[in-house]
Amino acid sequence: MAVSPGPLPPAADRDLAHDILRELVDINTTHDHGSTAAAQVIQQQLLAAGFTDNDVVLISPADKPTKGNVVVRYRAREHGGKKSPAPVLFLGHLDVVEAKREDWSTDPFQLTEKDGWFYGRGTQDMKDGDAALLETLIRLKREHYVPARDIIVAFTADEEAGGDANGPAFLLKEHRELIDAGVAVNLDGGGGGLKNGERQFFEIGTSEKVYVTFTLETTSPGGHGSLPGPDNAIYRLADGLGRLEKFKFPVVTTATTRTSFEKFAALESGSARDDQLAVAKSPPDLDAAERLSQTVRLNAQLRTTCVATLISGGHAENALPQRAKATVQCRMMPGDTAENVQSVLTKTIDDPKISITLDAPPVLSPESPPTRQIMDKAGKIAHSMWPGVPIIPTMASGFSDGRQTRTAGIPTYDLSGLWADVGDNRAHGRDERIGVREFDESVEYTYRLMKAFGAR
Repeated sequence: MAVSPGPLPPAADRDLAHDILRELVDINTTHDHGSTAAAQVIQQQLLAAGFTDNDVVLISPADKPTKGNVVVRYRAREHGGKKSPAPVLFLGHLDVVEAKREDWSTDPFQLTEKDGWFYGRGTQDMKDGDAALLETLIRLKREHYVPARDIIVAFTADEEAGGDANGPAFLLKEHRELIDAGVAVNLDGGGGGLKNGERQFFEIGTSEKVYVTFTLETTSPGGHGSLPGPDNAIYRLADGLGRLEKFKFPVVTTATTRTSFEKFAALESGSARDDQLAVAKSPPDLDAAERLSQTVRLNAQLRTTCVATLISGGHAENALPQRAKATVQCRMMPGDTAENVQSVLTKTIDDPKISITLDAPPVLSPESPPTRQIMDKAGKIAHSMWPGVPIIPTMASGFSDGRQTRTAGIPTYDLSGLWADVGDNRAHGRDERIGVREFDESVEYTYRLMKAFGAR
């Protein structure tokens, strides 16, 4: 459908959001630097806006003071002695992945506006969302808005590289009372897809795949390189990885992916449309699934996947290898388990001389059902901004902090208001950017989103 501009926030709120985005991008919050400096800025902004010290908590693990989180609670109106409805939690992570100045055309840690774009590390993942959340809180406080239920916003640490002090995991384990909620809204997922300048769809993330990593290792006697024999650790491991490369996990669909395929089919034509509709059925058409699997993105929506990502072996160029080792990372469908994946790997590798070791238990992420209530509410908000755009529930092939809250029993939905070209995803890459107009629209969307969820 043709692009139609969405409504914008008032000029003063646009300016404030730009200032907040600039201040956040200009703070280096990579893993080595931590997020505390950004959390302190947000804390001061909230206090200046009228939130009390009791309702703005800056907290970090005792042994990791640079991994600061700030949690703000926007209090609901009194309910006359009746039990208050459960709060809604909004999530936004403050950390970003590393960026090297020599790789970029601009300074990655300085917001640069150029040709209708904001450039800088985190503009898309996800300081844009942090800025929209903070600006919305300030705007609502200025308007004397009182929600029907408490609104909690957590600006958190360590979602990206490292992960040794993940904010939501820390808060849920040590201070659950700060962020306990009936439902969570994650701005690190979902959003709108543009193609050739046209709005294609608006995604509501209801589930995500999570990763689990295994180490494959084998040994052999070794010896002088001039006397090769039949027992070679590198060859043995390579043969096992070759069998893994050819293997495909069984096709699995969920409530989310079935609906997603059905909705995306309406945007296709011919055999692509027919195959997506066939896979949307329960049980899915396996022939159609095999044809769709030829597309990497769709294959990831249909099954658990495992792929070799690191390999090492040998100890000297003139010696036979005594050891060979590979890292295999798997992305599991909701409902799959590390035990099942390891069992499948063992059968597929089919070599008792290759050990398969689980590196660490995964953080599972059960599906948050795409219920009619949540889809209607989220769709209404999106359509108030961009009328008529198709609303599609989706499963992310990557993962976010939503896995932490889902695992903790809090249904979590990815509801970013950002529109981006489906072929120009620069998150984690060089010259990360967001359209200025798209950012402004996302700020207005976040304001409407928070008010809608604050009203129960």
